[in-house]
Amino acid sequence: MTGTGTPPGPWADGHQYERYVGRWSRLVARAFVARLAVPARRRLLDVGCGTGVLTGEVLAVANPASVIGVDPAPAFLAHAAARLTDPRVQFRAGAAQALPVTEGAVDAVVSGLVLNFVPDASAALAEMCRVATAGATVALYVWDYAEGMELMRRFWDAAVELDPGARELDEGVRFPLCRPDRLHELLTAGGLHDVAVEAIVVPTVFADFDDLWTPFLGGTCPAPGYVLALGDQDREALREVLRTRLPAAEDGSIHLTARAWTVRGRR
Repeated sequence: MTGTGTPPGPWADGHQYERYVGRWSRLVARAFVARLAVPARRRLLDVGCGTGVLTGEVLAVANPASVIGVDPAPAFLAHAAARLTDPRVQFRAGAAQALPVTEGAVDAVVSGLVLNFVPDASAALAEMCRVATAGATVALYVWDYAEGMELMRRFWDAAVELDPGARELDEGVRFPLCRPDRLHELLTAGGLHDVAVEAIVVPTVFADFDDLWTPFLGGTCPAPGYVLALGDQDREALREVLRTRLPAAEDGSIHLTARAWTVRGRR
């Protein structure tokens, strides 16, 4: 079995992202914002806002004065802007390493499921600190790709069984940053104080195997990009190996969990 890796444009479709992982990241975002305890009527920045999952939870839970969402993907920004029309939010095109926000303009900075995709995480963190006021909270979360994000962990284990070359594409291998010790080290080295790492675990319940598998055919994000790059025969072989590895209940539903690591500090 031979895969060719992620095809061009892995962040090209906001709707496909929602079907694949947005529905689960929303659960994590809700718990993450609740733990922030940022006072109401503050100015927040969402770095790598994507389809607006975390931005939406900030609006719903944190009662901010304003939220700026920044992302480099036009399709994701368009999806977010169409879904979130609250006058308190504005979306801007930009990269985490060069935020289109003035120095000291926000009271808290958040980022969800993004930092491991940034080429220079330290530079991105420095930018988050630059735009934050003194004493501001800087907080982010990433999937526990190596172990606790079961949907992706089981997918890559099946892929590598059939195609050993897929190991280099496995997010658990590609993103060593997504571990508690590395996250703590990053924020500490970045000059933040009172750094703390916590886990958030959410249920990911699929109605049946098709509910789990179909989003992998959308091409958006690394694992679906890998599936899209396979030939028909290899894709079907992967589907069957994954299906046999999953625990199905009597009604056909599949109950997994997803763990994210959160880290926060004070500027």
